[in-house]
Amino acid sequence: MKKLLLAGLLATLGLAPALASAQTQAPPLRAPQPQTEEKMLVGEVQSVDESGTQITLKDGTMLLTPPGSMLRPGALEQGMVVVAMYREQENGDKVLTRLSLGQGQPAPGAPTDAPKRY
Repeated sequence: MKKLLLAGLLATLGLAPALASAQTQAPPLRAPQPQTEEKMLVGEVQSVDESGTQITLKDGTMLLTPPGSMLRPGALEQGMVVVAMYREQENGDKVLTRLSLGQGQPAPGAPTDAPKRY
């Protein structure tokens, strides 16, 4: 009887680590969501909405600011050339990741007729 009790105790102790590790295993990791590829475009500003969250380019492309962000009033004006980096969302929205003025574009408020140096 003692041998049977001892065998049962050893069997239980032998399984204890396996049961304990099965209960404490971390849940399987989910595969990370694939990031959409960042894209770039150059375009001419047609308009900026009043809320400062959407830019429409002359070709009809609409670019959105990230949630919680907005453009400074007056930072962009119609006709300015911009270089935009964006990620396209599943619903087709183009959300800006970076925005800069295109080359050769004067900064807002800069004199356009600078004196020439000879």
